[in-house]
Amino acid sequence: MPFVECVITENAPYKVRQEETEKVVEKLFSDKFQDIQRLMKVFKNTEIQTRYFAAPLEWFEKEHGLEEKNTKYVTEAVRMGSRAVQRCMEESKTNKEEIEAIIFVSSSGMATPTIDARIMNELDLPEHIKRIPLWGLGCAGGAAGLSRAHEYCLAYPEAKVLLLCIELCSLTLQRGDFSKSNLIGTSLFADGCACTLVAGEQAANVQGRLRTAATYSTLMPHSEDVMGWEVKDEGLHVVFSRDIPSIVENWLKPNVDSFMKKIGKTVEDITHFVAHPGGKKVLGAYETSLQFDQEKTETSRKVLASYGNMSSPTVLYVLKQVMENWQGKTEQGLLTALGPGFCSEMLWLEWKGDEGA
Repeated sequence: MPFVECVITENAPYKVRQEETEKVVEKLFSDKFQDIQRLMKVFKNTEIQTRYFAAPLEWFEKEHGLEEKNTKYVTEAVRMGSRAVQRCMEESKTNKEEIEAIIFVSSSGMATPTIDARIMNELDLPEHIKRIPLWGLGCAGGAAGLSRAHEYCLAYPEAKVLLLCIELCSLTLQRGDFSKSNLIGTSLFADGCACTLVAGEQAANVQGRLRTAATYSTLMPHSEDVMGWEVKDEGLHVVFSRDIPSIVENWLKPNVDSFMKKIGKTVEDITHFVAHPGGKKVLGAYETSLQFDQEKTETSRKVLASYGNMSSPTVLYVLKQVMENWQGKTEQGLLTALGPGFCSEMLWLEWKGDEGA
C-alpha cells in the first residue's frame, strides 16, 4: 500500500484577525444590506479567529478586475507552491529526480499552462515528470488529490508523487455581489497551500508508517446547485446552498456506511476523523450524522479557528496536525471532504504502531 511520507503547509503572507476582516466587509457592504448588523454576526458565529490572505486587507477595499485578480493568483500560487514543494522534498529527503508525477489541485484561479508547469520551471524539476492538474473540485480537492496519488502509487509501487493544493479564495471576493452567499463566503474563505509526498510501497521510507489503504468517491446526482462557482464577467461568484448542513447530516452517514462495508470496517473502527472543516455547521452535521462527540472533530475545529476554510488544502492541514500528534500506536481513521458536484471523497488511513515494528 502507498505511504504518506510528508505533509507541508505554506501560509499566505498576510495573517488577519477575524474582527479585522469583519470591519472591512461591514464597510464594503453596509449601504447594501438593510440588516447589515444582524448579518455581520455570521463572522463571530464561524468561530474563526485568524485567517491568511494573499493580499493585505486594504487591497480588498478597492475594485480589482478579473485580469488583475487572476494575475495575482498566478504570481502568489507559483511563489507559495514553489516554497511548499521545495520544503516537502527537503523534509522527506527526496531528490527531485525521484519525483515521477505532480498532482496539482486548485479551483480559485485560472492558468494555462497550469501552475505546476510554472513551478517545475521555477525549481528546475525534471522535464519528464508527469503533470496531473485537477480543477473544479473545490473543498473536496485535497481528499480527491490524495486519492488519485494513492491510486497512482498502487499502479506504480516504485513511484513517488507530489500532491500540491493551492487556493487563494480571498481573491474571488466580489464587491458588487450583494447575495448572502457572498457575505458568508467572506466570513469563511481563506488562502493556503499544502504539499504532500505519497510513495509507493517499493519507494517508501516507512518511518512515519501512515498508509493510505482505500478510497471512495461519490457524486450526488443532479446537485450542481449545492456548491461551486458561477463564472461571470467580474470573475468567480460563490454558490452556497443554505441546505448544505442538512445535506451533510442526511447524506453522509449512508455514504460512509457504504464505504465501511466495502472495506470491512465500521464507523466504530474510526480512531482519527480527518475531516475538511467546511464551517462550524458542517462540523456539527458530521457529528450528528456519525454520532461523534466533539473530540473526534477537535483537530478540524482547531484548523478552522486558526486558518478558516482554505478549500482544497484545508483537509491536509488537518492531516498534518493528526500526523504530528500521533503517539506511535497502531490506529486507523477516515479522511473525508465534501465539495462541488455535490460530491464526497474519502480515504481509509492506517498507522502502523511501534508495537508492530
